[in-house]
Amino acid sequence: MKKKLNIAIIGVGFMGRAHSNAWSQLAKFFDIDYDIVLKAVAGRSEEKVKAFSEKWGYEEYTTDWHTLLDRDDIDVIDILTPTAEHKEMAIAAMKAGKHVICEKPCALMYQDAEEMAKTAKETGVVTYLNHNYRRVPAVTYAKQMIDEGKLGKIYHWRGTYLQDWIMDENFPVSWQLDKEKAGGGPLYDLSSHALDLARFLIGEPVSVMAMNKTFITERPLPGEGATAFTAGDTNQNANHEMAKVTVDDAAFMILDFENGALGNIDSSRFAAGRKNYNCFEVYGSKGVLCFNLERMNELEYYDHTKDSRESGYQRILVTENNHPYVGAWWPEGHIIGYEHTFVHAFYDFVTAIQNGKQMSPNFEDGAKIIKVLQCAQKSNEEGRRINVNEEL
Repeated sequence: MKKKLNIAIIGVGFMGRAHSNAWSQLAKFFDIDYDIVLKAVAGRSEEKVKAFSEKWGYEEYTTDWHTLLDRDDIDVIDILTPTAEHKEMAIAAMKAGKHVICEKPCALMYQDAEEMAKTAKETGVVTYLNHNYRRVPAVTYAKQMIDEGKLGKIYHWRGTYLQDWIMDENFPVSWQLDKEKAGGGPLYDLSSHALDLARFLIGEPVSVMAMNKTFITERPLPGEGATAFTAGDTNQNANHEMAKVTVDDAAFMILDFENGALGNIDSSRFAAGRKNYNCFEVYGSKGVLCFNLERMNELEYYDHTKDSRESGYQRILVTENNHPYVGAWWPEGHIIGYEHTFVHAFYDFVTAIQNGKQMSPNFEDGAKIIKVLQCAQKSNEEGRRINVNEEL
């Protein structure tokens, strides 16, 4: 008989649905040594958290996340709240002996993320920071190709993450537009993903130059009943009271990597027509790899070692059973989607618990990412190149 792994999540928004779906699907497609139990969910509004609990099949709900900590029947705390709340929740959960999943970015400040990483090391629990795009089969396969030397010496990294959901000037202020709650705009929200992919695929950055821009500096406060974040919903309402936008709307970085590669990461919420355009290109002495999340089952590969008469980019359809994660799903050639990346991540997380090992990205990775993003903010403010090892 399998041991139960009891899950509690904190947060019932977009990520609450994504994580709950992944927990529900995990054991149906992947062989694990646990029975996954959706034990409890915590949220601010009793009405919302009760409805969420019933819809997704959680056994219990609460409006006080602290009550989850001392329970022996909860093994994993999954944190899906605004960034400003991550540190307190994660450290409390780790000190209570719970394994922890946390949505990105890790924390508001490097010192906070470093404290989270230190607590994880001291307690020995398994932590996972949800940069789920590492678990796209095409991205994991790109990592294999790079590690096998298919690209040779890496020269350039080009990373881009673009969206357009706040271009309407009537879109109201939400927590994502408040630096005290979010830490940054697309620099934290989107560039953190792109930076994690860069670290995963080619290595650590050692310096950064950055320029950030806020295009709309004031926005209306949400009216009664307005939704904090619904992409495409401008919530134009009668409440015309205005509030300051305190984060960037676009953030561009130039990075120098420890392996000698030069890179850039551009992120924006003002790129019209781009809904979730997460792309990278890796240029090496022997070849090139390109990826676009909007065509997430594909890689583009250029083999520079071939006869020039046969040169050109080829499409690799990453849907074969011998590609990472794919064999757990459908017959070969059948595509998968965004939601599957969470299942892959949770499979690796549960496997790490089972084997008594750590996984990546974890809170230590999260601290390194926040350090670079804070260096980018400092570079923008001071107009100079910042070494990542500088004191903040």
